[in-house]
Amino acid sequence: PASLAPVAVGAGAASFAGTTPYRMVDLLITALCAVVALALQVGVNYANDYSDGIRGTDATRVGPVRLVGQGLARPAAVKTAAFAAFGVAGVAGLALVLLTGLWWLLLVGAAAIAAAWFYTGGPRPYGYAGLGELFVFVFFGVVAVTGTAACLNRFVSALALVASVAVGALAVALLVINNLRDIPGDTEAGKRTLAVRLGDARTRNFYVALVWLPFLIVIGITIAGLFGFDWPALSALALVAVPLA
Repeated sequence: PASLAPVAVGAGAASFAGTTPYRMVDLLITALCAVVALALQVGVNYANDYSDGIRGTDATRVGPVRLVGQGLARPAAVKTAAFAAFGVAGVAGLALVLLTGLWWLLLVGAAAIAAAWFYTGGPRPYGYAGLGELFVFVFFGVVAVTGTAACLNRFVSALALVASVAVGALAVALLVINNLRDIPGDTEAGKRTLAVRLGDARTRNFYVALVWLPFLIVIGITIAGLFGFDWPALSALALVAVPLA
């Protein structure tokens, strides 16, 4: 859901702002964007499993099972799986470049793969320095939504950009709630995530803010649509998710 939601939102924003009806090629482009996003998330999960495992960060893990940290798979096999997923994302990304002619997507794709690997990989992983939330917001929010919209329309509308902030907030909330759970273990392992730096109480407040921000954005989009802006007033339908939040 975290990888497919931004593609769905980007495609919706592009369809709303587009001047031509949806075509079969647009469906293909949307599907390729979904493959890129999904493969990148699979890749980053394997990469994190590998890097945290070989560092010993997962030795006393509380959350879901980890392959390397709990001795369920060889580190080399998990690393290979990560780069296989990145390869799938790269092939789908190249297909997008050929279909759209947007050659700058090559740079965006390379940056996304680098961000996925160096989150917990490399000599100085940025996830260990409390910067994970920033990169998740950028790549699983802004880049994923506006990138999909750009592939479909060849431009990024203000609606797509605003909607990307809502999606990015939810993506960050997923990371924050995981890091909240991991505060004791990360503290012991020397992993200085933002949750470790903020502490338990402030991390919970940050999480609540991230969950409610998208609803405020939805209300803003709805009001703008009702008062003459060419934005979808029916975005208010998203408020049915408030009880879940």
